[in-house]
Amino acid sequence: MLFRSAEQLYLQAIEIDKIALPENHPSLASGLNNLAGLYRAQGKYEAAEPLFLQAIEIDKIALPENHPERASGLNNLAGLYESQGKYEAAEQLYLQAFEIRKIALPKNHPDTAMTLWHLAVHYENKRIFTSAESFYLKALKIYKQSLGLEHPYTQKVQEHYQNMLNKKNN
Repeated sequence: MLFRSAEQLYLQAIEIDKIALPENHPSLASGLNNLAGLYRAQGKYEAAEPLFLQAIEIDKIALPENHPERASGLNNLAGLYESQGKYEAAEQLYLQAFEIRKIALPKNHPDTAMTLWHLAVHYENKRIFTSAESFYLKALKIYKQSLGLEHPYTQKVQEHYQNMLNKKNN
């Protein structure tokens, strides 16, 4: 068979990492995150959660406390929880990811803006429009400075922000 599914490829990569690398190597966490992200996109939440959790545990062991990759794992799990309506758990993870990214990355890094954007959507979903607006504006400022006005992320956040304002005013 010439064509393999993404799931098969991720599983194969994880198995190779388990054989070739030390037990808690960050590459294994990355592979687990990738497979979990695929499962999340497919709506297989029960399969995704333990993989995200395992990746976070590996990163806790393998990486310094404020390493940006640790924030990525937290952000990914937060997104899963958001998808499942576990809003309080998602909020805590988004906030942890934001704190790490504030410390670990340059001031106007796009990854920080991504977490701010996720927080904005989170608060919008909870209809806490004042907080949502604040996070949208912070994300927009960073994206405009770091990626420019024409970048798809900048435009998408601007669009989400405008939609939120319309929702808020109706």
